[in-house]
Amino acid sequence: MTHLLIKLIPVFPLLAAIANGLAGSRWSHETAHRLACGSVGLSFLSTIGVFIDVLRSGAAREVVAYQWIFGGDLTINLAYLVDPLTCIMLLVVTGVGFLIHVYSVGYMHGETGFTRFFTYMNLFMVSMLLLVMGNNYVVLFIGWEGVGLCSYLLIGYYYDKVSAAKAASKAFVVNRIGDAGFLLAIFLVFINFHTLDYTQIFSQVGRLSPDMATAIALCLLVGAVGKSAQIPLYTWLPDAMEGPTPVSALIHAATMVTAGVYMIVRNHAIFDLSPTALEVVGLIGGATALFAATIGLVQTDIKRVLAYSTVSQLGYMFLGCGIGAYTAAVFHLMTHAFFKALLFLSAGSVIHALGGEQDIRHMGGLSSKIPWTYRLFLIGTIAIAGIPPLAGFWSKDEIMAHAFTHHRYLLYGMAAVGAFLTAFYMFRLTYLTFYGQSRMDHHTEAHVHESPTVMIAPLTVLGGLSLIGGFLGFPPEQGWLHHFLAPVVGASGEHDASTGLVLTLMMIATGIAFLGWGLAHYFYSISPTTPDRLAAMTEPVYRLLLNKYYVDELYDFLFVEPTKKLGLLLDWFDRTVIDGLVRGVGQLAELGAAGSTWLEKYVIYGGLNVIGYGNHLIARQWRQLQSGMVHHYAAIIVAGLFLLALVVQFIVQR
Repeated sequence: MTHLLIKLIPVFPLLAAIANGLAGSRWSHETAHRLACGSVGLSFLSTIGVFIDVLRSGAAREVVAYQWIFGGDLTINLAYLVDPLTCIMLLVVTGVGFLIHVYSVGYMHGETGFTRFFTYMNLFMVSMLLLVMGNNYVVLFIGWEGVGLCSYLLIGYYYDKVSAAKAASKAFVVNRIGDAGFLLAIFLVFINFHTLDYTQIFSQVGRLSPDMATAIALCLLVGAVGKSAQIPLYTWLPDAMEGPTPVSALIHAATMVTAGVYMIVRNHAIFDLSPTALEVVGLIGGATALFAATIGLVQTDIKRVLAYSTVSQLGYMFLGCGIGAYTAAVFHLMTHAFFKALLFLSAGSVIHALGGEQDIRHMGGLSSKIPWTYRLFLIGTIAIAGIPPLAGFWSKDEIMAHAFTHHRYLLYGMAAVGAFLTAFYMFRLTYLTFYGQSRMDHHTEAHVHESPTVMIAPLTVLGGLSLIGGFLGFPPEQGWLHHFLAPVVGASGEHDASTGLVLTLMMIATGIAFLGWGLAHYFYSISPTTPDRLAAMTEPVYRLLLNKYYVDELYDFLFVEPTKKLGLLLDWFDRTVIDGLVRGVGQLAELGAAGSTWLEKYVIYGGLNVIGYGNHLIARQWRQLQSGMVHHYAAIIVAGLFLLALVVQFIVQR
């Protein structure tokens, strides 16, 4: 029975995506959303059944759904591995995904692309489920690319909007950089193990030399950095807010962007062989947590503040992985899904109430006008700020405490400053949105209304999870979640710190959160003119943060514009040199034919024709590569990456 449930988990949303995609235009919106939401609900119920089985037996389940590729040394099946880590991810993806699907019914009501939206959402669910359930790197990569495609489609949902189309393209291109590194890692794994199945690889992982383990781990990290929006490949995520708010909640807060964290934890056996790779993971995470938090201090778009918050919180998860606290990283991944989905959906409720307004400078005084949304947003704010006993406190504090007790004081300092900034900018967002005097125009204020029940109900569930979800990891390092994940990640996250030190660190973390809250309260409630005066006094710093350190402009200068110029140069070379050579051959041939001497007429003319014919044969062969078929180009890219992997293998072995 369990094996059947495992197979059915991705099948339900797949069938719904096919049905809505092929026939959705011929039935009502009600039918479309019932099919979409119902399929995810069935996946969630199936996940609960599988989870109970794993919880009782304590054993992982491997299920082969389809024998796919076999021959020589290569055997790849469409197969699933369900262990405690998979169960946690499945519960988050299907549970939070179901709530967001239900919320979307109200938020997307009246949209002309209603059925198309739910088709994309279901397709995303299928891809994400394959990503976390696969028992080998190929199934993981299929899901990995699938969520990237769905991200592109959903960010560009409003395809007639230029900014949305550009944001979708940016996300697609930036993620391809990370995917190239991930593919290299897969090739290196196969070269060394002659298999791509997790179970076989992790049982033999000790065969890897330290240098090879580092090479594979760093290539995996490139993929994780791209998908989870870490420095330097984070710039796509804030722009992804151009998509509908439920998309921001599902893909860019709760599930897809955590794929990189999941991938590192799943491959922790390889990362543990390379202290260098773990050091890089930790530094990237700490730097991203701090860097993104500083940008969030001055943003004025409600969704962009949350977007930079997501980048920062993902940094904490990477930091946890880098210091070996894999369970703490997964713990924060889970709690973050609760409170960040709550915050994004509450922000969507605000936007819905204000008729599409997203600028917090044009809000204020909403606490009495949309009280349910206000209370639930406040719960999310307290949770992400790290104030006990809400969920975010337990998971974030565990990461910070592990860094301190393992003498990683630089990373601890980064995390502590990032925690202070997080509390400050999140309460800044809350005060400017819900407190003080209204800054809305009269027309907008007159039409402010609370969201319908279909939107408030999922928020209420997420609010409850944000309140109590942290107790799954209580007491710190010894909670139920730690024992449940131990068969997968071992005891690498535990430490031997005294109870007194642990309590002291918890008190410090709480004090940091309250300090950020207190400063925001002073700036935006007691003395609301102070932030403007401070911004004027520190104009260069304020402008630097407001323009996000000009990183996008730097990337445009270093990469985008040179690439465009190279394209223009190649186009000129093709039109002028290549085409000119072809035309020149013909003109010279005509000149040779018109020559007065036998030598000019036959020797020159014949020689030019031989050159022209040879050029023609070469052109015909090369032209076969330019078929216009995407899968042909993809095959060429994969072949090139495989050759590059062989080069890396040769260099490492030398």
